[in-house]
Amino acid sequence: MTQAPPQPPPTRTRTRVLGEPLNRVDGHVKTTGAARFSAEYHYPDIAHAAIVHATISRGRITAIDASAALDVPGVHAVITHENAPRMQPPPKPSILNLATLASPTSVNYLNTDEVHWNGQPIAVAVAETLDAAREAASRVRVTYDAQPATADFEREQPNAIPQKNSPIMPASGSKGDAVAALAAAEVSVDLRFTTPMQNHNALEPHATTAAWDGDTLTVHDSTQAIDWTRQHLAHKFGIKAGDIRVVSTFVGGAFGGKGSVWPGTILAVLAARVTGRPVRLMLTREGVYRTVGGRTPSAQRVALGADRDGQLTALIHSGVTQVSRVGGGPEQVVSQSRHLYDAENILVEQSQVPLDALPNTSMRAPGEAIGSYAIEAAMDELAYRLDLDPIELRMRNEPDRDPLTGKLFARRGLRDAYALGAKQFRWQDRTPAPGSMRDGRWLVGMGVATAYHPSWQFGANLTVRIDADGTVLVRCAFHEMGMGGATAYAQVAAHALGVPFDAVRVEYGDTDLPIGPAAGGSAQTASVTSSILEAAAKLKRDLRKLAQRAGVSPTEPPTTILTRAGRDHLTATVGSDTRLGQITGQVRFMTKFLRDRRRYMKAACGAHFCEVKVDQDTGEIRVTRWLGVFDIGTVVNAKTAASQLRGGIVMGIGAALGEETLVDRDTGRIVNANLSEYHVPVHADIPRIDIECLGDPDPTMPLGVLGAGEVGIVGVAAAVANAVHHATGRRVYDLPITLDKVL
Repeated sequence: MTQAPPQPPPTRTRTRVLGEPLNRVDGHVKTTGAARFSAEYHYPDIAHAAIVHATISRGRITAIDASAALDVPGVHAVITHENAPRMQPPPKPSILNLATLASPTSVNYLNTDEVHWNGQPIAVAVAETLDAAREAASRVRVTYDAQPATADFEREQPNAIPQKNSPIMPASGSKGDAVAALAAAEVSVDLRFTTPMQNHNALEPHATTAAWDGDTLTVHDSTQAIDWTRQHLAHKFGIKAGDIRVVSTFVGGAFGGKGSVWPGTILAVLAARVTGRPVRLMLTREGVYRTVGGRTPSAQRVALGADRDGQLTALIHSGVTQVSRVGGGPEQVVSQSRHLYDAENILVEQSQVPLDALPNTSMRAPGEAIGSYAIEAAMDELAYRLDLDPIELRMRNEPDRDPLTGKLFARRGLRDAYALGAKQFRWQDRTPAPGSMRDGRWLVGMGVATAYHPSWQFGANLTVRIDADGTVLVRCAFHEMGMGGATAYAQVAAHALGVPFDAVRVEYGDTDLPIGPAAGGSAQTASVTSSILEAAAKLKRDLRKLAQRAGVSPTEPPTTILTRAGRDHLTATVGSDTRLGQITGQVRFMTKFLRDRRRYMKAACGAHFCEVKVDQDTGEIRVTRWLGVFDIGTVVNAKTAASQLRGGIVMGIGAALGEETLVDRDTGRIVNANLSEYHVPVHADIPRIDIECLGDPDPTMPLGVLGAGEVGIVGVAAAVANAVHHATGRRVYDLPITLDKVL
């Protein structure tokens, strides 16, 4: 059922394929509606499922009455903890157990009467039609023994516990005595910031279609981690991973929210097993809020000390975030502050508040997206205290080495990014005083902020085959969530093998293919690129050997060599999909990751330039101009890279001006679980966004590639906040920046 993308557009020259702004190979099927997403696979006799959600934050279910639900015409079953088959509980965390990497919570859905958050799935109705399933779910009556719950993040902050360090995600660090240096500083700021909980709102809500055939299972799932999903389902249902096929050819946006196996996927598979029919479960928009984690709220302190020339003598950044008592991961909100500025004394530390809440999860640039708001707004405030240009302050504190560890930067083009951006944005036209620029009734402001996101690389198994007719096939179970991966990897393969772009075909998104990496951490491009280059090198070596045996010059085209050698194709394989091969690959790449981290700091970075206009009477805020200049290493496809960066900026503008999940402090229930009350930006909110990429390769990364998916959002909220301050003279410390905060 894998959907092979259509053939790419006409041939480009071999020497220009890398970096060219080629159109996406899946553009036609997406714009014509031919692309099939997870809820669009047809099976005979398919049934539909709908979830019943808990309405308390903590307690036990004492009774479930499904009689009215079963009276709905077309209902096949109502599955609860009283009649559900036993499933294995979620596995204990282990870096070597792929099933745990997809497990966001310790809750064994429908195998327990315990409730751990308001919205937890406690039953699922299965019916002939979607309408019947949802009607049945609405008729299920539940009685609870409610227990006291802890659901108020703000009230519980004094009870925060220190977050543990890990090699991958350090939570704390220090250099010198930042507290004493702050007290002795000639100029200082000591500020508090808050960011709210935010929820995922991908264009495609989570959806799963599950079909059993005996003890074999096919799952079409909107996931960004198909192998983790397969391993997790194998554990839950007690079958071999090899007996499960997960297909996820197209995903309508993910941003971290589809990196785990959330309850909708598990319950669709469970419902299919109980009813003996294929089952489709599509979350409503509200269902996404109730059952899929989002971004944690945060409370942050940033204190900066400097001499009168603007050299930082102290940098303190601390943060408190939320986790669930039954799962969820920490957000590294202080991460970027370890690396951004050359302060003589640094202290970063982070704490967590456990709550009776839905486990939080990754959301585009988890940690850095909200941590950068605090550190970059504080730097802007310090610039005003020093009467220095905000860019100049940053350049005076731009480090040559990592400030906290002294390690070398693999590359870091921030000086070039700010210089190019200032020129193109006409930063010199900005008058420094807040409130000094106007356009009629509109107050005009300009702000900047730094973008920074670490670069990652993981293992990617794949095969590359070159045929005697000159075509190339790349097969890898990577993920296509809208980034343009199939296009980019065709360009990489064409570049590596010296063939035309339209000679390359790419298959992806199916566990029947060699297993690729999960799509997260802006790591997929570097990971898959590395393996394509390795496979291409193997093919070239094998072609030279074939040429020698066939008496052909190795400089002849592959078509000639294969034909003269009597071969119709040649294949190179990278990695192994056996269990041992996966574990070995995981260990090998974690070892490489940690070794590289001991030597270099690797990161994508950039500079945001923002202009806003604020209505002097109403406080209405409009973003009117934007320029982002980025150092993301080698640009594989100029069009898709710019699209990724723009997407991050749009998401950041939403976080700056509108996005806020509202939670009832007493009940723990999300009260704005819909797109009419949770405000995401629309086209009218977004100006023209200009993107520039430096394009210089990182010598330590495959083909010089760094990630582009997340760095775009980092610093955006701060750039908006700094521009609003310049326009109005008001510093907003609590996101989102709404009109009542600037009046």
